Amino acid sequence: MNDEPDLTDAQLLRENAEKELEKTQNKTILTSIETDVKRIVHELQVHQIELKMQNEELNKANEKAEAALKKYTMMYDFAPMGYFTLDQNGIIYELNFTGADMLGLRRFSLINSNLKLFISEETLPLFNDLLRRIYLGKSKQSCELMLKLDTDRLLAVYMEGIITREDNKCLLSLVDITWFKK
Repeated sequence: MNDEPDLTDAQLLRENAEKELEKTQNKTILTSIETDVKRIVHELQVHQIELKMQNEELNKANEKAEAALKKYTMMYDFAPMGYFTLDQNGIIYELNFTGADMLGLRRFSLINSNLKLFISEETLPLFNDLLRRIYLGKSKQSCELMLKLDTDRLLAVYMEGIITREDNKCLLSLVDITWFKK
């Protein structure tokens, strides 16, 4: 007896066609997968190059920012006049080295102290009025007054201040005018 089923020519033809289709579909599937993998690898390579380029741009921007910070630090910290940032009560939030030197103390020991402690009693009303005018007005205000540095030493200064709209702080500059007064 024959183990093979009796197939008509049409059935045999159909079976062979399905086998052939299965072979080509497998090749097509493999080709499609290979194409997808190649496309994904290409996209990853492009993305990697984009990230590298962005990193280079960020490094350049960081270098520019560091240069600007260095320039700002030099201009602010080592300016020939004292710079202070105060609130409306006279509390010191920031100051430069020259400002600290004018007051005769280290800069960081002056943060959160009150500038009024360094104003002579005679000119303290002028300073209070200056702060009041600065916080009431929108323009630059100025005055001359005396700083008391220790028990027997006074320093004549010219002050100019203006309010910042962003954080409502007073930017104040002090110039030593003692030699003008003599």
